[in-house]
Amino acid sequence: MIKNSAYSYGWISIILHWVSALTIVSLFALGLWMDGLDYYSEWYQTAPHWHKSTGILLAGLTLFRMLWIFSGKRPNPHGSPLLSKIARLTHIALYLILFAIFISGYLISTADNRDIEVFNWFSVPSFGSWFDNQEDVAGEVHELLAFGLIGLAIFHAAAALKHHFLDRDNTLTRMLKPKSNKPGFK
Repeated sequence: MIKNSAYSYGWISIILHWVSALTIVSLFALGLWMDGLDYYSEWYQTAPHWHKSTGILLAGLTLFRMLWIFSGKRPNPHGSPLLSKIARLTHIALYLILFAIFISGYLISTADNRDIEVFNWFSVPSFGSWFDNQEDVAGEVHELLAFGLIGLAIFHAAAALKHHFLDRDNTLTRMLKPKSNKPGFK
């Protein structure tokens, strides 16, 4: 099953979800590690290049993911209407924070009017500095948003585990492998 149904996520949604999750966690860990690098570290130039390049690719993947979400079905949620609304708001918040992280990362990287080289494959053009102290302000925002994103992702994962172990529904397992479309499938 490639596409989503009312009962399950399809392979495209599942792959996009897990590639995004692994990339976000990796970028967060790399960002934390980079924060401790000094000018004389052999990774001082390489690590930020990887971080920026991967971040730009994740931004593109996230845009594609949003188009995929809006172009098709999504499985029906489990739980009460209130919990379904909380889940929906959490997903919206995850995407909004992600896009704010992409924007703040762009503002950090282009404050010196240099383009962003993406793995030396292509460049994302710079529009220069838009406000005073742009690199530092955007850097603080970027870091706070990254911690907020990870916190919300932990909440998201905990909710999936609650569905799996306490509610005993297929909320978690349908994000691991597409399931049958049989009516009554729980």
